[in-house]
Amino acid sequence: MTIHDNNIRGVIFDLDGTLVSSELDFSLIKAQVGCPLDSDLLAHIASLPSPYMREEAMNIVHQHELIDAQHAHLLPGVAEAITRLKENNIPMAIVTRNYDRAAAIKLKNNPLPIETVLTRSDAPAKPDPSALNAIATLWELDQSELLYVGDYLFDIQAAHNANMRACLYAPDQIPEYANQADYVLHHFSELPTLVGSFQENKALC
Repeated sequence: MTIHDNNIRGVIFDLDGTLVSSELDFSLIKAQVGCPLDSDLLAHIASLPSPYMREEAMNIVHQHELIDAQHAHLLPGVAEAITRLKENNIPMAIVTRNYDRAAAIKLKNNPLPIETVLTRSDAPAKPDPSALNAIATLWELDQSELLYVGDYLFDIQAAHNANMRACLYAPDQIPEYANQADYVLHHFSELPTLVGSFQENKALC
């Protein structure tokens, strides 16, 4: 865990597997679009040689995402943690690699008091930091004061590419790349305490 002197003044979240459940079968999707298992799906589709092939492959992905969106539910402790952060006037946003329509369905069915949502339709997909940097600019906050919470390696990489702190949500097994994160969150009930501890430390300075 890296020690930081800066206060946490804003929190950005991944969506799938972090705030809401996801049952996307990436092995199946990759097989259907001809993507090697060890390759990034979106990068593979972007590399396809013709617009028609890229469109067809992305349509397959969209179908899976829309079906998955219908069944998504909030993960344990999320609603309570978000409520506490809002009560403490912590600005919050969502940055997801998901399809904009699928993300909208998930948030409509699982409403959260988070207004700023950026999908891969709005900015290059993580680990590209563009979406995270855009939110820092919107909030007029320094990137070092922001925390990005996600459940996968791309989330850690995106946070560090944006000079933000990375919090890995790992409720079950701890992945081998967990040591790259600044913090590891085992349950969402821990998040307000993590953010609050920095608020208190700043007040004591």
